[in-house]
Amino acid sequence: MKTTHPDIASLRKSYERAELDESASHQDPMQQFDQWLSEAVASEVPEPNAMTLATVGSDLRPSTRVVLIKGYDARGISWYTNYESRKGRQLAGNPFAALQFHWVELERVVRIEGRVEKVSGDESDAYFATRPLDSRIGAWASPQSQVIDGRSVLVTNAAYYGTKFLLQPPRPPHWGGYRLVPEQWEFWQGRKSRLHDRLRYQRQADGSWLRERLAP
Repeated sequence: MKTTHPDIASLRKSYERAELDESASHQDPMQQFDQWLSEAVASEVPEPNAMTLATVGSDLRPSTRVVLIKGYDARGISWYTNYESRKGRQLAGNPFAALQFHWVELERVVRIEGRVEKVSGDESDAYFATRPLDSRIGAWASPQSQVIDGRSVLVTNAAYYGTKFLLQPPRPPHWGGYRLVPEQWEFWQGRKSRLHDRLRYQRQADGSWLRERLAP
C-alpha cells in the first residue's frame, strides 16, 4: 500500500523575530529565564510552563517526558510528580537531569542541566493543598508508569479514594516535588540564515556564572 507523507527534509523556517546579545542579556541566568518566561506568558503562547524533562536510568538509556514547572527561585526549578514513576526511579538512581523549554512562537529555547533534589515535605504539602480535588484524588488513583489492565482500574481507584478521603485527601507519601539546581543554562534565540544566538551560562566554583557565546 502506497502512503503519502510530507517532504519533511524540505521544510524550512527563517527565524527573524528577535536577537540575543551579551550586552542586552542578564548576568544572572535566572533573571534571564524570568524575563523570557514572563514574555512567553504575556505573549500567550500555548502552555508556556511546559518543559521537557530528560533523565537517565541505570541502563544508561535516556528518556524524556513533558512536565509542568511549578516554581522557580534562586534555589532552582521545581515540579511535582509520583516518586514511584519511571522518572522518579531514574532520579533515585541518578540525581542529574536536563530541562528544556521550547517557545516556538517566540523562536526561543532554554536548556538547563543540573543536580536534582526532592523539595521539602512542607513545600510538597503546601502545593498539594492548592491542587483541584480531582487532581489530588488522581495522585492516589494512578500507579504512575505501571502496567494496568485498562482505564477501569483508574476509574475504580478514583472512586475508592474519593469515597475514602471525601474532600480532604492528604498528600500521598509517594508524591511530591523535585527541584533541579542549575549548573548550566543555555538560551537559544533563532536568527536568520541559521546563524542563531546561543548564550551559555556555567556555574563557577565561587557561585558566579560564566557567560559565553556558542556557535550555532
